[in-house]
Amino acid sequence: MESGIPLLGEDFPTMEVVTTHGTLNLPSDMVGKWFVLFSHPADYTPVCTTEFVAFQKRFAEFKELNCELIGLSIDQVFSHIKWVEWIKDNLDVEIEFPIIADDMGRVAAKLGMVHPDKGTNTVRAVFIVDDKGKLRIMFYYPQELGRNMDEILRAVKGMQTSDAKGVAIPAGWPNNELVGDSVIVPPANNVATAKERTGASDCYDWWFCYKKI
Repeated sequence: MESGIPLLGEDFPTMEVVTTHGTLNLPSDMVGKWFVLFSHPADYTPVCTTEFVAFQKRFAEFKELNCELIGLSIDQVFSHIKWVEWIKDNLDVEIEFPIIADDMGRVAAKLGMVHPDKGTNTVRAVFIVDDKGKLRIMFYYPQELGRNMDEILRAVKGMQTSDAKGVAIPAGWPNNELVGDSVIVPPANNVATAKERTGASDCYDWWFCYKKI
């Protein structure tokens, strides 16, 4: 199967998928919403179980951002269903988001989720797609390292803030070492604005200014 990774800013590839919540057409069924599509190596594995619990614990926060969660692995839908039941019965956590059953590996191939040097299962890929179906962020983690869901949540918040306010988001926002919870304003693009900003209290220099939102 031919593999490939879509590029940031491109339309998310169209696909029909089978999930634990029925058939989904992506990205059309999500138009008007953001979504996070994330792959895990396999059901009934410890690190993946911790990740699913962590995603579910933040499910309401993603919902508040108009953002849906969608899981995926190269397992059959029956395996997903039983694993979700196991999580509910043994960990008292009910997984509310759908999980794609990519047992033929078509979605994984389309999105470059299988990396041969890391085995035949999907790596821990994350695709953040906006409400217009555009791919905005990608993360890739190896099987042996579980993801930080707070960072994924922060990434969605950051991109939505950037879009809404026309600003850039600093490292570690909203807890940046230099500007705290402020955001970065676009750099000056003319001499007059550069002179105006030089020496301002909310600028380190004319090209590095910030503001509260």
